Amino acid sequence: MLKKRDLHDAPVLFELMSHPEVFPYVRHKASSSDEFYFLTKQTIEAEDRGELISRTILDEWGQPIGTINLFDIESQMGFLATWLGQPYFGKGYNQIAKEAFFEEVFFQLGIEAIFMKIRRTNVRSMKAALKIPYVTLGNESYPDIHSWVNRKEDIYDLFVITKEQYMFHYYGEQEQNEEMLEA
Repeated sequence: MLKKRDLHDAPVLFELMSHPEVFPYVRHKASSSDEFYFLTKQTIEAEDRGELISRTILDEWGQPIGTINLFDIESQMGFLATWLGQPYFGKGYNQIAKEAFFEEVFFQLGIEAIFMKIRRTNVRSMKAALKIPYVTLGNESYPDIHSWVNRKEDIYDLFVITKEQYMFHYYGEQEQNEEMLEA
């Protein structure tokens, strides 16, 4: 479902990112395949330096369909950014990718909190965030970060997933699955 970023996926991802329903919401935009290839190379290098974590989202046939990233990592906290190609909207890939990503970053990579800044006008992302049972609104609990993301204009809501919240959910799900198997 997820794999480390790979330059071989750049052409397919560029085509998916270029769709008008996707492009406005992509953090690192590229206007050509060559530029996207260069940005992907920079992303891989930044991950090697510990500045971010980036994965390619794959469909069930192993084809690239989007990316999931943790940017601006500082003090074991970072900002989540995901995008899926338009043909994959509404098919459950976003939720599956987030679960796999959260498991990796919290259990294997030592991340303590994931922030999501969501433009109030981005209805699709807002609905996706609110579907996550362990996400909380962070506008008031992280006022400094909320102010920072809205430093130019007050257009974002801040959501947060802490390692503690995720672990509570994760182990609760494990326990529930074990109980179902015993029944």
